[in-house]
Amino acid sequence: MEYNTKDIGFNSILSRFGVTKSDLQAVIYEALKKGGDYADLFFEHTFYNNISLHDGEVNRASSNIDYGVGIRVVTGDQTGYAYVENTNLDEMLRAARTASSIADGQNRSRTVSVNETGFNNLYPIKKPWLDVSVADKKGFVQKLNDRIFELDNRVAKVNISLNDATLYVLFFNSEGTLCHDYRPMCVMFASCAMEANGRIESGSSSRAYRKGFEFLNDDLIDILAREAVSQTSLMFEAVQPKGGEMPVVMGAGGSGILLHEAIGHAFEADFNRKNVSIFSDKLGKQVCHPSINVVDDGTLENARGSINFDDEGIVTQKTHIVKDGILDSYLHDRISAKYYGASPTGNGRRQSFRYPPLPRMRVTYMESGEMSEEDIIKSVKKGVFVDNFTNGQVQIGAGDFTFFVKSGYLIEDGKLTRPIKDINIIGNGPKALSDITMVGNNLKIDEGAWTCGKDGQGVPVGQGLPSVLVKSLTVGGV
Repeated sequence: MEYNTKDIGFNSILSRFGVTKSDLQAVIYEALKKGGDYADLFFEHTFYNNISLHDGEVNRASSNIDYGVGIRVVTGDQTGYAYVENTNLDEMLRAARTASSIADGQNRSRTVSVNETGFNNLYPIKKPWLDVSVADKKGFVQKLNDRIFELDNRVAKVNISLNDATLYVLFFNSEGTLCHDYRPMCVMFASCAMEANGRIESGSSSRAYRKGFEFLNDDLIDILAREAVSQTSLMFEAVQPKGGEMPVVMGAGGSGILLHEAIGHAFEADFNRKNVSIFSDKLGKQVCHPSINVVDDGTLENARGSINFDDEGIVTQKTHIVKDGILDSYLHDRISAKYYGASPTGNGRRQSFRYPPLPRMRVTYMESGEMSEEDIIKSVKKGVFVDNFTNGQVQIGAGDFTFFVKSGYLIEDGKLTRPIKDINIIGNGPKALSDITMVGNNLKIDEGAWTCGKDGQGVPVGQGLPSVLVKSLTVGGV
């Protein structure tokens, strides 16, 4: 039996937050008293759980509950925001008055009708995390530890964490939209250290989804163990290559971090509205080869970055940012959509009720092309293949980036040869996009535990990429 957000009625969710529809109407009325153009209420009740393993034993468990409501008032492109960590009506009215101080003093209060709105559910689950005991989870964590040690006798240390979250969301705005969501989340992470001949190397693996307890199974345990061990084992063979300008083949999946950081942020509409992004004057123009299509998608079932509706009550969608090489759309929240005379794209997201929404990515990827990865690699006489990134730095305005590559391979005469490690990839996002000359037919959505940071807020996201050839990037080696 599936546990579905539609199984939670509006009366149940209103009761959870201890509010009535008339309470919601009263708070919106108060929020618009000083003249705002728009107002909304974002209620959130979240349960977080973690268990972790160190030194062969599950020795830490923690839980946390968060609860409150954020109240936003928008006037033009200005935002007033306040939150309270309760849902007492008097406290909410006080917060509404605080948020409304951004407005011009011309009373626009009105009684707002309540229109209950439902959405398709992208993350049905079979067993909610709130029904799962620590003991039920502990067995899987211990099993992963044991499996990693079984796979290689060089394994010296293993760390594992299992995190789950359950979010209840209630949203109401001055347009009368009333909607609610049940948002599950789970992350399992494993790292291992190996020792051989006086050297120590490390590697890791993770998976993250909007799923319930069914997320945990023996197949997942085996996959995570094998990935962590094989990644670590490869490091003993890897070398640092000679640096310089060269072709770079980005492997399918995790290389999507380059697309997300170096290019994706530059497509978020607030950066363009403020003329910060290098793409601010490129809407409707050719920005890369006509074979390239870049998508930000909130509709992938159970994906970490998917949402039934965004944090502004807008239904999620699949948005083509680049279509046939042309910049087709920015990623909009309500404010930027109004500025550009466009429709919101369902990208208004926030870390929690304590923060106002901003244009944020969901699951960002490039659609598949027609080349095989093998043929892309064969086309390179001397270069590198990279597919495992850790972190990086990006300047949104200029688009310049530096990414740290954990591992990859040299390409010599069209073949993958020696493994490489600990190099930097340096370039410019828009130029790298325009320098993609081949796109593979092997799109892979990476399922790791990616979190995107912006303006002090972190939100869960996903990313993906088919194998692509960037004709020239700077590789920082020896």
